[in-house]
Amino acid sequence: MRTERFVQERYAAAAKAPEAALCCPVEYDRRYLEIIPTEVIEKDYGCGDPSRHVRPGETVLDLGSGTGKICFIAAQVVGPTGRVIGVDMTDEMLEVARRNAPIVAERLGYANVEFRKGRIQDLALDLDALDRELRARPITDGASYLAADELAAELRVRAPLVAGESVDVVVSNCVLNLVEPSAKRTLFEGIFRVLKKGGRAVISDIVADEPVPARLQHNPELWSGCISGALTEEDFLRAFADAGFYGIQILKRDAAPWRTVEGIEFRSVTVQAFKGKQGPCFERNQAVIYLGPFAEVLDDDGHRMQRGMRYAVCDKTYQLYQREPYRAHFAGVEPLRDIPLAEAKPFNCAAAHQRHPKATKGQDYDATTAAAQCREVGNGGCC
Repeated sequence: MRTERFVQERYAAAAKAPEAALCCPVEYDRRYLEIIPTEVIEKDYGCGDPSRHVRPGETVLDLGSGTGKICFIAAQVVGPTGRVIGVDMTDEMLEVARRNAPIVAERLGYANVEFRKGRIQDLALDLDALDRELRARPITDGASYLAADELAAELRVRAPLVAGESVDVVVSNCVLNLVEPSAKRTLFEGIFRVLKKGGRAVISDIVADEPVPARLQHNPELWSGCISGALTEEDFLRAFADAGFYGIQILKRDAAPWRTVEGIEFRSVTVQAFKGKQGPCFERNQAVIYLGPFAEVLDDDGHRMQRGMRYAVCDKTYQLYQREPYRAHFAGVEPLRDIPLAEAKPFNCAAAHQRHPKATKGQDYDATTAAAQCREVGNGGCC
């Protein structure tokens, strides 16, 4: 918690006066910066631009939203049918963001951004609501301290800061590394909780190419500067997998490190990960074919597939492969006779196995047809 207090103090100061040491060079789309007040841009810190990966109409949650730059960019991308929620724990940052939100809304022509006070590793606890309750019932002794703890637990259930399965995409810009090691697992689990099934996280953060030694982790200046709290690249990706995500992909990785400390390179990456592989497996006689370019692949559920081979999959896996990030790499083979999901039997998804074409066509399939209509190519030639 001492580390968290130092982070809060440093970012509170950075909300009053810009601090260059907290920011990596990032190229933002200039079109989206035009309506954002200069104060917000000058006092916002990050190492990437996850807003490039949000879409019109989505509900976006920005973790560690600071003065609101990413939120105000995302507000323009998602449009009037979308919604943007920023979460930050620093009052000074929230004051700048909330004060400028009406200005951005007026220039934009609609208001779709709100800022909430909370810790990104505890997305269930609304700190503004807790503050209001504690003003009425202040902590004065041990009994009231325990009562406050019970109140916080009640608020997490009764009025969570961010409801479960309510968000299409969670974004974050260089703040996950500020969370203490003991809370990082809870952080990723919280991101997973608030996402809708089929939702995704797009996180820009600093990672290390080697484990950060304890002596550097105990340096509050390096920790609050987004350095010594960084996970290794491998551990960063593993944290998403351990929380239940699939389709985990590095969208951007800086070739050059932002900083090097005692030979350890710290660089910015942007990672995308999806929620939605959970649930039962049912047999509907579907198959998939991995199209390449690699000789074989291993997916997040342990299915190993060779290029060009036809594999049996459950309906859940089949549907996942029809969506990003897989759809460009797999061909789906639907059965000739559809099996309604209500009639489907359980499917053993423990390992991939090949599916004979007759399993999808039917054992009695013996059709003979004329040549299919070809698409003309070149000078009247046929495919």
